[in-house]
Amino acid sequence: MKFTPEQIGELVRITRKAMGVTQKDLALTSGTGLRFIIELEKGKPTCQIGKVLTVLQTLGIKLSLTPPPSAKNGNKE
Repeated sequence: MKFTPEQIGELVRITRKAMGVTQKDLALTSGTGLRFIIELEKGKPTCQIGKVLTVLQTLGIKLSLTPPPSAKNGNKE
C-alpha cells in the first residue's frame, strides 16, 4: 500500500492524540523538535526520513517494506 505524506501525517496525529500525547511531548520523547512534529502532521513532503521513522517507532506505528518479486528471488545487479 502506498501512503502520501499527508496520510502519514494524519496517522501520526491521530495516533498521538489517541495516546493523549501533546506535540511537544512527542517531540521530546522522539528527540525531534516541535516544529518538525507540526510539519510532519501537516504532511510536509520534505520531512527527513530518519526523523519520520523515529517518530513512527516512538508511537508504535509499524512500517512494512516489501521488495518487488525480482528482488525477493535474490537477483543481484
